[in-house]
Amino acid sequence: MTSVNSRRWSNWGRNQESIAEVLLPGGVDEVASQVKQAVESGRRIKVVGSGHSFTPIAVAEDQRMFVHRLDGLVAVDGPLVTVQAGMPLSTLNEVLAEHGLAMPNLGDIDAQTVAGAISTGTHGTGIAYSTLASCVEAVTMVTGGGTVQRFAAGDPEFPAVRLGLGALGVLVDVTLRCVPAFTLLADERPMALADILAGMDEWIASDHHVEFFWYPYTDRAQLKRNRRVEADDRPLSRFRGWLDDDFLSNTVLQGACAVGRRFPATVPAISAVSARALSPRTYTGRSDRVFCSPRRVKFTEMEYEVPRAALPEVIDALPKLLDSLPFRVQFPVEVRFTGPDDVWLSHGYGRESAYIAVHQFIGSPYEPYFRAFEELCTPLGGRPHWGKLHYRDAESLRPAYPRFDDFLAVRDRLDPHRVFTNDYLVRVLGR
Repeated sequence: MTSVNSRRWSNWGRNQESIAEVLLPGGVDEVASQVKQAVESGRRIKVVGSGHSFTPIAVAEDQRMFVHRLDGLVAVDGPLVTVQAGMPLSTLNEVLAEHGLAMPNLGDIDAQTVAGAISTGTHGTGIAYSTLASCVEAVTMVTGGGTVQRFAAGDPEFPAVRLGLGALGVLVDVTLRCVPAFTLLADERPMALADILAGMDEWIASDHHVEFFWYPYTDRAQLKRNRRVEADDRPLSRFRGWLDDDFLSNTVLQGACAVGRRFPATVPAISAVSARALSPRTYTGRSDRVFCSPRRVKFTEMEYEVPRAALPEVIDALPKLLDSLPFRVQFPVEVRFTGPDDVWLSHGYGRESAYIAVHQFIGSPYEPYFRAFEELCTPLGGRPHWGKLHYRDAESLRPAYPRFDDFLAVRDRLDPHRVFTNDYLVRVLGR
């Protein structure tokens, strides 16, 4: 068995860290053995993926288990693909492409592990889609008793384990329902925010994937529309891809944020320039390469899901909210859309959703901004993203999730000893 030692860990956003003993299982039997040992000795285990959550959901207070050695392909059975849970999404996308398949939808970052992505509610955009957890057809999990169990549609625990917050057990493999590989036509262009809002309902209905970024202190935004097409006949040139996705969206953004952090009075002017820096572009590409972009500029983030009909109220309130802050906001506000699903702790459970994500550059103050944004969204029925910063607790979250207590009952059955808990899970799920 792999040796155990203590190491300091921090997440991608550098706002969470801890020192804990490290477990590095190389297979399912090792996972089960280490969980059984934890139960017998009264210890806790927290499984960590790639560290792309901003909340303390992955903070280990006793033992930290990495499952990155469990990263292989298990089986391909038509559209059903089973992979080990530690496989990064970037690797999954390549594996699927080799078999003529793809995920039907993805977020804009592909560094997460499969287990981490589904367990925290990672999502993309598109009214016909929901979280990545909605693509899960079955999972194999080591439960809080150290037993290996398979869960699939029809099992009473399945709506809980598809998006389990790491609170129910250790995912060791996941079966995903995929689709035939497809090409996207991407249309991206700066526009007036008012024009985007006026056309949004039409675009949501006609395009497969729609999102936009609003630049604070301006009336400008960047609209992104993706539609499935037959031919990859308009590829983006290597230079244009480097210019927009690497140089402008990372190198220049990093510099602009650093200047704004040091000289806050410059932020509105920088935001106005940024709103017009990216020129329109239309291109085709393999689906995952259009969905996902490199993100090297560090930030902190809060994201709230609200009923789609509530989006105008949120957008209308944001300029006044920003003006009330004792500091400037340097990052655009991202808005995406999904359809309803039946996953119990999915943010989009039972309704069409608008997701609004707010960010701050690393090292810049954010708490007053995020708390004010949460106060705006909560009365609208808002649900915070499980992997993004928020300040809600179990008492506050229970009314937002109709199956909240059903999830807790599954937790009591699968992890009665609370092997997999930490302070964050105590806060959001209760004791």
